[in-house]
Amino acid sequence: MTTPRLPTAVLVHGAFADAASWTGVIAELQNDGIPVVAPPNPLRGLESDAAYIASVAAQTDGPVVLVGHSYGGAVISVAGAAENVVGLVYVAAYVPEEGESLGELQGRFPLSPLVSNLKEATYPVEGAEPAVEVTIRAEAFGDIFAADVPAAVTKVLAAAQRPLATSVFTETASAAAWQTKPSWALVAGADRAINPEVERFGAQRAGATVVEIEGASHAVAVSRPKEVAALIRDAVRATS
Repeated sequence: MTTPRLPTAVLVHGAFADAASWTGVIAELQNDGIPVVAPPNPLRGLESDAAYIASVAAQTDGPVVLVGHSYGGAVISVAGAAENVVGLVYVAAYVPEEGESLGELQGRFPLSPLVSNLKEATYPVEGAEPAVEVTIRAEAFGDIFAADVPAAVTKVLAAAQRPLATSVFTETASAAAWQTKPSWALVAGADRAINPEVERFGAQRAGATVVEIEGASHAVAVSRPKEVAALIRDAVRATS
């Protein structure tokens, strides 16, 4: 009798971070024998980012559980429509409805301190005017993004942050895969990048299995990798 193949956990980072933010979580999942991939999220547009992540999922052998942190939650909501995606895990993430923008979703609640601590820059777009991207001001990064991470680590994360195209806040989600696929969500109780109320609302609307970590910052995958990995493990086992 052959053992059913475990789904592959595909970990999608959000804004102001890269795939290395999953390092601790990856180690935990690998120790449990769970196949895991952490692709780069381009951070250049919701539809285009989701198309890329969907292509990663579609080219992964066997079933896939998509895991999205922060803006990555919006990406997996759209990319999760890929046929071999069997579950969704939201980590301190946006969980948009089909036809809803992130601006509309977070506009239902008081804005987080992130909004007043963003630094704008531009980047070239072939055949068009330069587009706008944002990063978190270095001096505010620790407090906003990673308050429960050691200061020395936070300093490195701030220097390595990847910018997000501002267009993602007005672009509407073309799909909401949580409508047809089971979902899990982790709410970071002390998040100052996304209002925890936004995370709770989206998770409850999606009918997700919710875990809340009191005192956890937005960088919960860095500060609490065991707890994040435990929720992903639950999703992988439930969808096996």
